[in-house]
Amino acid sequence: MIGFPSNLKILVALEPCDMRKSFKGLVIIADTLKDQGLQSGTLFIFTNKRRNRLKVLYYDRTGICILAKRLEIGTFSWPRPSASKQSSLSLSPEALQLLLDGIDLHSATMRPWYERS
Repeated sequence: MIGFPSNLKILVALEPCDMRKSFKGLVIIADTLKDQGLQSGTLFIFTNKRRNRLKVLYYDRTGICILAKRLEIGTFSWPRPSASKQSSLSLSPEALQLLLDGIDLHSATMRPWYERS
């Protein structure tokens, strides 16, 4: 997939969002999750209610980038909040790579839908 630098800051939005949102809608959500929003260089991760789609929002100093992934089968293993009313969770680049690669973050096992060719 994609390699992420080890010093990258990643925030996962714990609440599902409407995947029809594009640049402006996701930027508004990102601004509510972090004071500096996209300008901080943070990668923002969003998912839908069924957890079978995700979008990654990133600002690279020249513009806003969106990466989208839709699973054909199965769901992503989405992190759970550790405190009530928590809206986001910081994630390491390694954990994000595992999430994107189909590894269940709770039990460190591959999701049933994942097959490596």
